[in-house]
Amino acid sequence: MPTIYLIRHGKASPEADDYDLLSPTGYEQSRLLGAELKRRGLSVGAVVTGSLLRQRQTATTVLAEAGIDVEPTIDERWNEYDHLDLLSRFPIEEGSLQQRLDACLTSWTTAEDVGPGSFPRFREGVRAALADVAAGLERGRTALVFTSGGVIGTVCSTLLNAPDSAFVMMNRVTVNASVSKVAHGRGGTQLLSFNDHAHLEQGGPELMTYR
Repeated sequence: MPTIYLIRHGKASPEADDYDLLSPTGYEQSRLLGAELKRRGLSVGAVVTGSLLRQRQTATTVLAEAGIDVEPTIDERWNEYDHLDLLSRFPIEEGSLQQRLDACLTSWTTAEDVGPGSFPRFREGVRAALADVAAGLERGRTALVFTSGGVIGTVCSTLLNAPDSAFVMMNRVTVNASVSKVAHGRGGTQLLSFNDHAHLEQGGPELMTYR
C-alpha cells in the first residue's frame, strides 16, 4: 500500500524574535531524521509541506540529508493553528504556557462555532489535504508531509475515530521531527504508527522537544 509519513517540524525558536525559525536543535533533529529516511530507502512519490518557515526549513534539511531529490509542494492546509490567536480568543490567566494552551484547545474544540477559524473548519481542511495526498500517491510509494503537531493530532485522532479531546492529548506529546505513519488502500486510510522518534535517541534527551 502507499504510505504517508506525517513529519512534525524540528524545534522552532520560542526564545527568539521570530518563533517560526528553526532552531539549531531543530536542524539537528531534522538531520537525524534525514539520515533515518536514507537508511530506510524509501521510494518517495511526493513531498508536501505547509507554508510555515519552520516546516519548509525542516523539509529542506531532511531531504538534503536523505538524498531525496523531489521538489516539495506547498499546501497551506498543512499549516498549524494560530496558537497566539487561540490564547487571545480563549484567555486563561493561570498555569504554565502548556496548561493554558491545553485549556484553550479544549475550549476551541468544544465551541459551537463552525465558521472560519473554528476547529471544525481546521479539521475539515486537514482531512481534505490528507485525502488529496492519498489520492495522488501510487502503489508502493511514500509521501512525506512536513507539518505540525496540531495537524498530526487532528489526522491521527480522526483516523482512530477518537473524540476531539484525543486531539489535545496527541498534540501535547508529539515530538519535534517525529514521524506518524499512515497507509492508504482499498480499505481506506489507516494509522499505522504515531510519534515515532527513535531516530532522535542517539542525540540525547536534549533532542526530545515539543515546541
